[in-house]
Amino acid sequence: MSIPTPPELERAPSGRLATRYADLLVRLRWWVILLWSIITLAMIALLPSLGDSSGGNGLDGLVPSDTPALRNELRSHELFDLPLLARTVLVQRDPDGLSVYAQARSVTNAVAVNRGRYDVQPLLGALPFSNTLGLFPASSEKNTTALTYLFFSPELTFGRQTRSARAYAEQHFGPADHVVGVTGSVPARGQQGRIISANLSTVELTTLAAIILIVGLNFRSPVAPAVGLCATAVAYVITLRAAGALAASFGITIPSELEPVVLALLLGIVTDYVVFFFSALRHELDTGADRLTATRAATAQFSPIVAAAGLAVAAGAGALLAATSVFFNALGPALVLTVLIGLAVAITLIPALMAILGRAIFWPTRLKASDHRPAPERSGASVSPRSVAAGARTRSPLHAIAHSRKVATLTATACTVGLLVASLPLLHMGLGVSFVDSLPGKNKVAQAAEAAQTGFAAGILSPTVVLLQDDDIASRRIELRRLGNLLESQAGVAGVLGPGDLPSRLDVGTLLAENRNAARFLVVLQDEPLGAAAVSSIDALSDRLPELLEQSGMQGARAGLAGDTATASYIVQQTREDVLRIALAALLANLVMLMLFLRALVASIYLLVASVLSLTATLGLTTWVFSLTNPGHGLTFYVPFTAAVLLLAFGSDYNIFGVGHVWDAARRQPLADAITTSMPRTTRAIMAAGLALAASFGLLATVPLLPFRQLAFAMSLGILLDVLVVRSLLMPALLTLVGPVSAWPGKRLHSPVQGDSGD
Repeated sequence: MSIPTPPELERAPSGRLATRYADLLVRLRWWVILLWSIITLAMIALLPSLGDSSGGNGLDGLVPSDTPALRNELRSHELFDLPLLARTVLVQRDPDGLSVYAQARSVTNAVAVNRGRYDVQPLLGALPFSNTLGLFPASSEKNTTALTYLFFSPELTFGRQTRSARAYAEQHFGPADHVVGVTGSVPARGQQGRIISANLSTVELTTLAAIILIVGLNFRSPVAPAVGLCATAVAYVITLRAAGALAASFGITIPSELEPVVLALLLGIVTDYVVFFFSALRHELDTGADRLTATRAATAQFSPIVAAAGLAVAAGAGALLAATSVFFNALGPALVLTVLIGLAVAITLIPALMAILGRAIFWPTRLKASDHRPAPERSGASVSPRSVAAGARTRSPLHAIAHSRKVATLTATACTVGLLVASLPLLHMGLGVSFVDSLPGKNKVAQAAEAAQTGFAAGILSPTVVLLQDDDIASRRIELRRLGNLLESQAGVAGVLGPGDLPSRLDVGTLLAENRNAARFLVVLQDEPLGAAAVSSIDALSDRLPELLEQSGMQGARAGLAGDTATASYIVQQTREDVLRIALAALLANLVMLMLFLRALVASIYLLVASVLSLTATLGLTTWVFSLTNPGHGLTFYVPFTAAVLLLAFGSDYNIFGVGHVWDAARRQPLADAITTSMPRTTRAIMAAGLALAASFGLLATVPLLPFRQLAFAMSLGILLDVLVVRSLLMPALLTLVGPVSAWPGKRLHSPVQGDSGD
C-alpha cells in the first residue's frame, strides 16, 4: 500500500528518501523487531555490563597519574621512611574524654603494625595521633579524639582497603577504645560506588513510573508508555553492554558516577522520540488513515527530524571530547554512544511497533466520528492558509506574540532580562570534588568523618603536605620554623605540623629526610578538604608559596604540594581550562546541526543564543541554591559542564523539532499564521517530552549523593526553563521580531501581508 507524499515532504530535499525509508521500514516491520531481539539477547549473553568495568582506585577516572600533586606525593614517599598522607583513617572518639589507655593503644598498635608484629596484610603502616591537651595543630578539643592514618598500596581497590582497615580495628581495639569507624577519601569513594549500585534499581523504577505517568496521561493510554518502555529497555541493555565491552577492550576505568547518568539520558531521550513519533501517529490516525498508512506518513515526516535532533544531541555530547580531563574523556564517548544507540532504536524499532499496533497504542481512547474524514490537505482540497489560521486563532499568549510586534518585544525583553538576572550567581560559582561530604549523614563513613572533624578541624582527614628540597635543608631549623609559622597564618589554614613540632627522635624520618636534603610540613585546612572553599585556600597557598619561602629565608628551596586538596585543585583547574574548549566545541556542533536542518544562519544563531541564556540561568540558579544548602562545598566539578553540554544539545533538539514545523508552514503562509497554527501542536509534544526528560534526570536525586542531587536539580530545572520559557515564549517572540529574515541565506519564508504583524 502506498500513500501520497505529504506536501511538506515534497518540498523537502530529503522528502522522497524519507518516504522510501518509511515504506521499507513498514514492510519489514517484523524483521526489524526480530533483528533487535537477536541483538539484545546476543549482547546479554556475550558482553560485559558497564558496571563490570567501573570502579578503580584512588582518583582513577578523575585525574591522570602524572599530576604535580601525585608526583610530589611519590617523591615524598621516596625521601621519607614514613608517609604522612593517608586516604583511610581509623577514628576513635569519646566526647567525655578518651582514656589514656585508649590513646596509648592506638600508638602501641601502630608501632606493632610498623614493626611487622601484626599479621595485618595488606596494611603497610600506621601513623597515630590524638588531640591530647590540644598539642596537635588544628585540635579544636582536648583529649577526645584519636586518629590513625592507615597506609595501603594504591593498587588495592576501595573495598579491599576499607575491609582491611575495619578488620584491623575489630582485631586490635575493644569497646573501651571507642572506635567510631573508618573514614577518608578511599572509604568514601567505595561507599559512593555501593550507594550508586544499591540505588540504581530505585532510579530505574521511579523513572519508569514517572515516564509511564507522563506519557500515559499525554496519550490517555497505558499502552503508549508500555510500548515506549519496550524500546527503551532494548536501547538500555545494548548501551550498557556496548559501553562495558569498549571499556574492557581499551582498558578504560569508567567512574561509577556514569551509569546513573547514562540511564537517565537514555530513558529521557528515547521517551522524547517516542512522544514525537506517537504524536505524529495520532495526528495521522485522526485524519482517518489506516495504521500502515499513518505509520508511513508519521515515519516519513518525523524520521529526518528525529535523526537531526538526535545527531545534534550526540554532537553536543561529543563536545566533551575536546576536554583534557580524564573524567570528561570517559564521559563524552559514553554519552555519544548512549545517544546514538537510542537514536537507532528510535528511528527503527519504534516505527516498526507503530506499524504493528496502530490504534492499539492509544487504547482505550476512541476516535471521534469526525476524525475519520480525510484531512483537507490529504484530499487535495484547496484551503486558504489564512482561513485555517483564522479558524485556529484564539486569544492565547502565542497568538498575541505572533501577531503583535509590541507583545513580542515585551515578551522577548522580559524573558531575556529574567534569564540574565538568574544567571548572575554563575559569576561566583565554586567547584569542588565531593567524596566524604557527598555521603548522606547517616552513613558510617560520614559519621566517622564528622567525629574526626569535630575533634580536630574539617581538613584533618586529608591534610596537605608541603614538600621542600634543598641541600642540607635539615640544618636550617630557624628558617623552617619561621616558614611553619607563616604557613599557619595563611587564610583557610587551621594548623601546621612541621620540623621541630615533634620530639627529635621522631622528627628525622617523619618531617626531615635522613639524607637531610628534604623537609615537609603537614597543613590542616579549616574547610572540608575537597570542597570549593578548601580548593580556593590551597590555590591561594600555592600562589603565595614562593613569597613565603623568601620571607622565611628559604629562597632557593624547591617546594611542592601533595594531597587530596592539591589533587582536587588540579582537577578544578583543568576543568576550568576545559571550559573554553568544551564551550566552543558544543556551540559549534549545535550551530552546525541547526544550520544543516533549518538551512538558515540567522535563525540558528538567535535560537542558539536563546538556549545559551536558558543554560546560564540554570547554572546560576543551581549555584545559588546549593550555595545556600551546602555552603563552602561548591558544585561538584563535573556537574555544571555535564549539564551544560546536555542542556545545550537538548535545546537544539527542541529547536529542530519546534522550528521545523513552523519553517515548513511559513513557506506557504505568513510567518505569524505559521507560528499560530504549527506551534501549539509541537509545543504540546515538546511539553510532554520535556516533562519526561526532566523527570528522568530529576529522579537522579533518589541517589543520596550530593553530586547527583546537583545534577538532577540542574538538568530538571534547565529542561523546564527551556520548555516553559524559551520554547513557549522566547522562541515565538524572536521569530516574530526577526521575521522572514530568519531564513537567510536559505529559501525565503512567506512575506507577511498587511495586518499579519500589526500591533
